[in-house]
Amino acid sequence: MITLYTIGFTKKSAEHFFELLKKNHVQTLVDVRINNSSQLAGFAKGSDLIYFLKQIGNIGYRHVTDFAPTKELLSDYRAGKVDWSEYEHVFADLMTKRRINQRYNVADFDQCCFLCSEETPEHCHRRLLAEHLQKQAPDEVQIKHLI
Repeated sequence: MITLYTIGFTKKSAEHFFELLKKNHVQTLVDVRINNSSQLAGFAKGSDLIYFLKQIGNIGYRHVTDFAPTKELLSDYRAGKVDWSEYEHVFADLMTKRRINQRYNVADFDQCCFLCSEETPEHCHRRLLAEHLQKQAPDEVQIKHLI
């Protein structure tokens, strides 16, 4: 069984965030944000996050921008120009155009956790990404959202 985790850092203390990762035996955090260096990210700022992950839980780090939405899609959604249903369709088309399921093997992400900023997965592309990758082996992939 392949386990894909997802997590958002918004409204989580650093303690809660890192304890969730450790408790679930996450081996690598896969950052799926467009920009991982925002000052607003606090402990989840890319360069700091790499250090904290290694020191606190001996967890690896990867930043995969292929898994992020485009800046245009994100800004259109935030501005209300597209609703969530349309966002889901555009993101799915983007994953297909980027050939995600051909270029990335879901098995390579076993015990990995997809990181984004959204507090919960319902309206976040990290959930859509995990579900997209799950299609490679639906009976073998389990998705767990860490909240």
